[in-house]
Amino acid sequence: MASVDVKTQTGSASGSLELDPAFFAVQPNVPVMHQVVTAQLAAARAGTHSTLTRAEVRGGGKKPWRQKGTGRARHGSTRSPSWTGGGVAFGPKPRDYRQKTPKKMVQLALRGALSDRANSNKIVVVDAWEFAQPKTREATDALHALGLEGKVLVVLSRDDETAYKSFRNLADVQVLLAGELNPYDILCNDWIVFTRATLPGAQGVEAPPAAPTPPTETESEPAE
Repeated sequence: MASVDVKTQTGSASGSLELDPAFFAVQPNVPVMHQVVTAQLAAARAGTHSTLTRAEVRGGGKKPWRQKGTGRARHGSTRSPSWTGGGVAFGPKPRDYRQKTPKKMVQLALRGALSDRANSNKIVVVDAWEFAQPKTREATDALHALGLEGKVLVVLSRDDETAYKSFRNLADVQVLLAGELNPYDILCNDWIVFTRATLPGAQGVEAPPAAPTPPTETESEPAE
């Protein structure tokens, strides 16, 4: 079972924790992760794009010229898609881009993303964030003390309001609540920073049930 060192806000050692293998020792399934991330990005689309068809564009009630005798092509309306100012053929209309993704697939993708970061030693666990008041400078100093460079994902609990206000203005830091953790944000950041309270499998998050073990001889059913 893999373990991770727990550090304080100032970067000093504060013990170690065993990572739950149900979350951090899963073989990453790349096709599943790709499908879940694609569905997540699709669900984020507004889908409010819209173009006018020839039935919706203004004008075009009169035939531009008579059917025969002018030597020109036959037209029935100036609002045809072939005319300038006409309607748009096969243009986008408002729609919902959300995709149905099984819950087990989403969970597998999340655990695969966490395991990928754990295999790369990109998981950091902080004992607790101890900001007396919201200070962006103190949040920057804490990241430097932990030796974090690049994009950082900070996972907080609902009680870490002061820490949230301290980190939210940093350009390379993304702040999420533990319940909002998702594969896309994990894969988009270089480092994932948890606290003891938000580390999956440590508190508040149950590991999947283990496979049933076969009964022993003493537990076998009595003979009739």
